[in-house]
Amino acid sequence: MMPDITPAGLADLPAILNLLTASKLPRAGIEEHLASTLVARADSDVVGSAALELYGSAALLRSVAVATRLRGRGLGAALTAAALDLARRRGVRTVYLLTETAGRFFPKFGFAAITRAQVDSVVLDSPEFTTACPKSALVMVKQL
Repeated sequence: MMPDITPAGLADLPAILNLLTASKLPRAGIEEHLASTLVARADSDVVGSAALELYGSAALLRSVAVATRLRGRGLGAALTAAALDLARRRGVRTVYLLTETAGRFFPKFGFAAITRAQVDSVVLDSPEFTTACPKSALVMVKQL
């Protein structure tokens, strides 16, 4: 059975941070974007996350993480789809992401590789782009 995907709350923050650490993903800035973060719950445990940094009509998809024991079961795909739905509901037209390990996962959702020079300046100035992710990370975009 697929875990429930719901909006994150402040009480979920420690579990989200632990999940990001275990997944070797940046933790910086997640608290500021908790209102646009989703979590997957199995029973009462947080077993997955996906977050959006919202910048008007642009957004950065980040922190897509799944507990090791549940990987390969479609939960990452469900979280990604739910985050994209949330972006649409919030009026986002363009979603960007940075990845070092999932360059073959995100094209399934219509993401395509681009250069940093093609990224909206407001997203490019975000902490995720400026400090959290290495310059070697793959940049991807999807139009909604």
